[in-house]
Amino acid sequence: MIKGFKNFFMQGQVIVVSVGLVVALAFSTLIKSFTDNLITPLVNAMAGGGAKGKGIGWTLNGQRINVGAFISAIVYFVIFMAVVYFVIVVPYRAYMRRRGTTVFGDPPPTKTCPSCLSGDIPLAATRCKFCGSDLTVAT
Repeated sequence: MIKGFKNFFMQGQVIVVSVGLVVALAFSTLIKSFTDNLITPLVNAMAGGGAKGKGIGWTLNGQRINVGAFISAIVYFVIFMAVVYFVIVVPYRAYMRRRGTTVFGDPPPTKTCPSCLSGDIPLAATRCKFCGSDLTVAT
């Protein structure tokens, strides 16, 4: 049972989706902070009324523009992404390299068909997969 779970978890798609989810969650925190601490107070200040707060920022029409909280969210995002990269991505990439698979790397080079101008054709292709015209093999 544990071996089956390990095989499932170490598939490339699971890790890629997990990293994407973590990045999305961290980015959503950044966006939420931006809207809660910069956009919302500006909108409220234009409408009048408001509340005061402390920290880096200023008060406009009684609304607190909390720049400090937004800077804090940026710092959080950068630190969080560094941790994700060094704790998840780097070890996983090394593990997959030992298994003979490249992940999180540059895509293989491709060429463009001169007839139909379609891209993403492998360099070794002798015929275009879109229009069927003959291609020269890149060396």
